[in-house]
Amino acid sequence: MKELISTLDAWGPNLDGVGRAVVVRTFGSAPRPEGAVLLTTLDGRIAGSVSGGCVEGAAAEEIERARATGHARVIRYGISDEQAWDVGLACGGTIDVLIEPELAQAAVDAARASTGSTARGAAVVTLLPPDSPPPEFGEHRPGGGAPPEPKLLVDEDGTLRGTLGDAAADAGLVEAALDALRRGASRTVELGGRSAFVEAFPVRPRIVIVGAVEVARALVPIARTLGYETVVVDGRAAFATPERFPDVDQLVVGWPDEVAEQIGLGPNDAVAVLSHDVKFDEPAIVEALRRGCRYVGAVGSRKTQADRRARLREAGVADEDVARLHGPIGLDLGGRAPAETALAIMAEIVAERYGATGRPLLEKAAAHA
Repeated sequence: MKELISTLDAWGPNLDGVGRAVVVRTFGSAPRPEGAVLLTTLDGRIAGSVSGGCVEGAAAEEIERARATGHARVIRYGISDEQAWDVGLACGGTIDVLIEPELAQAAVDAARASTGSTARGAAVVTLLPPDSPPPEFGEHRPGGGAPPEPKLLVDEDGTLRGTLGDAAADAGLVEAALDALRRGASRTVELGGRSAFVEAFPVRPRIVIVGAVEVARALVPIARTLGYETVVVDGRAAFATPERFPDVDQLVVGWPDEVAEQIGLGPNDAVAVLSHDVKFDEPAIVEALRRGCRYVGAVGSRKTQADRRARLREAGVADEDVARLHGPIGLDLGGRAPAETALAIMAEIVAERYGATGRPLLEKAAAHA
């Protein structure tokens, strides 16, 4: 939805007549992820995509049908390779697409709120129609589906607006929504006997790099390519210069622990401590752990890391927080050049964000063979 906000602005403030199709489940090699959106208007304008061009025409027709009935429903496309070719899903993947007769204001508001300098993340929860998905590919049942139910909302602080009618189900929903926000990925969950689509609108992930060193110069463009906001912090003005970091989003000269409040250091941040200087490193690590940053890593040999952990414990850092420190930082890729080290660091940050192991996909495939 975020990428379609500018299109909605161009269409005008009135959302009447705007219908939506959104991918709520994927199986196999699906061309678009959960959360991919297609919008249509009464006068035939289309924006977005649920399949990279494969089933957009069919989805648009279903939106028209949903407008006429007032019902939302889920349609499955791509069950077999032969059927996939018929509608253009050449990859053979399968997708479940929720068809909604109108675009909910809650989704638009959440998408807008998750961008900008005062951004806040939220997950919008849609209860899927009880009779979905249909058992057959692209099946249309006259009278199928059900009127859309009110959306539920889970804020990034865990506040739930609305209820599933059961305390245990509500708790499970909050947990699933916070996980979706952390991963930045929408998904469908089963709770309280119902299927619920959790549509994640996280704020842009951010990496705070402590130490304006050569690895930092290589890390900034890699992180930006992956959609991260970048901040470089160093107390040495001669190193933290726009000439050395022309593409960084924010360049801060100061002691890392002292500027934490200024930059709003918090749970959405990954922190990479690269300065090789105890007087910079350890105050930054302590502050990042204290503020619950999602990832905290620091350079240094095994001996340096062991000595550092001992000093952190002596400084009063709890064992469970010390255990969250990634050090030596990064995955073992074997490279030693600054750009190779930066790649290893960013790879570990991405793996941590999605709860992945960082193992080769070949090993993962073999384990599930």
